[in-house]
Amino acid sequence: MSSDGAARRSLTSALKERLIQQSLRLRELNREGELNREGEPSRGGEPSRERDGTREGGPAREDEPARQGQHTGGAELQQWCRFDQHPGYRQLQILREGAARLGIDNPYFRLHDGAAAAAILRGERNLINYSSYNYLGLAGHPEVNAAAKAAIDHYGTSVSASRLVSGERPIHRELERALADLHGVQDCVVFVSGHATNVSTLATLVGPKDLVVHDALIHNSVLLGIQLSGAHRMPFAHNDLQGLDRLLTQWRAQFERVLVAVEGLYGMDGDFPDLPGLIAIKRRHHAWLLVDEAHSLGVLGKTGAGIQEHFGLDGTQVDIWMGTLSKALASCGGYVAGEAALVEHLKCSAPGFVYSVGMPAPAAAAALEALRIMRAEPGRVQRLHERARRFLELARQRGIDTGFSAGRSVIPAITRSSLKAARLSAALDHRGINVQPILYPAVPEQAARLRFFVCCEHSEDQIRDTVDALAEEWRRL
Repeated sequence: MSSDGAARRSLTSALKERLIQQSLRLRELNREGELNREGEPSRGGEPSRERDGTREGGPAREDEPARQGQHTGGAELQQWCRFDQHPGYRQLQILREGAARLGIDNPYFRLHDGAAAAAILRGERNLINYSSYNYLGLAGHPEVNAAAKAAIDHYGTSVSASRLVSGERPIHRELERALADLHGVQDCVVFVSGHATNVSTLATLVGPKDLVVHDALIHNSVLLGIQLSGAHRMPFAHNDLQGLDRLLTQWRAQFERVLVAVEGLYGMDGDFPDLPGLIAIKRRHHAWLLVDEAHSLGVLGKTGAGIQEHFGLDGTQVDIWMGTLSKALASCGGYVAGEAALVEHLKCSAPGFVYSVGMPAPAAAAALEALRIMRAEPGRVQRLHERARRFLELARQRGIDTGFSAGRSVIPAITRSSLKAARLSAALDHRGINVQPILYPAVPEQAARLRFFVCCEHSEDQIRDTVDALAEEWRRL
């Protein structure tokens, strides 16, 4: 073993130990004091993420007594008013310090120029791009751009009010009608933010007497929505429908409303759930089913209509269709589609809709035009499937750990080490390939990875050259 290698391993171990101790301290400070017995549902505010059996604590209850050892003097309290002493910021500094010592550049917040296409410009360098979810190549499409420009000329850059008062525009209703028709349901409501769509929807629909059961890999926006709602929550192991059925059999009768939340295609792992099985379970236990189509709209199904098209199902079999407009639809915002009563309730009560400005007309027009192109040109979806399948096949042939990926758009390369993921990303960047690492604490250390977003505009040569470079650099780790 070289002295340099031993020093790097020693430094890495020390950094990991510091991060582990810091995380344990944060959990202890934030641990919720209710319903903590194993196998019982927790309050929505308790964990911010649960994966592989690891529970992270949330804010303490208002009636929790002050912790022993807290000081009340002015000098001691001053530290609580310093942003540079915030535990989250201090943990960030530890990560940066460790990366600098190991010679790893910060891979985040790099400036890119031009549209988020299959290739992207950074400074004077042209890189193959796998870090944008422009799955159908519609961000920057001339007809999408033209629709947005026409909306600016007609409506301006902002509707300048909540839609509830004077921010309603015809373009909003056109987009909502098109999305409702896509899912085959009665109505739809669009929000200005995809993340806020889940947060506001859950906070409106469930409360302290209710239970939300979700896949362990569900998106952060769902978890925050549960926390805001005050509902109890229980995760089930990823795509484990038998586990979900057991949980509902045990706990359903103790709550009023029960909502099951899953993703149509998981944005970190690239796989999807058994939707017909989920529908059968939710019917058996009298629960609502929410399907987050953020990464499956434009990706699954022969024409990109999502997971319901993939399985050939009627849209009314799912209670709540949620989706975002920022991926395949080349815009910004989110939506909920379902029966008319659901949509009317959200339009009049969801805080992220009622107390927010209406979606800018150019964003609505861009999404509407992107949806029109997606429906008119199914070849885009077919090319996406071909490119993603090819990437997955080549990667597996070269021994890359691609996890659960189904080869539709999202393909991870799981390194099981944040250090290895960061180094692999940097090595590929030097070879003209832009792919971001997903590191601890965003994922557990053993789940650290690179995440490749494949789009329909990637060429076969780009796919082959990328996997060749990935395999070569993988062997050097």
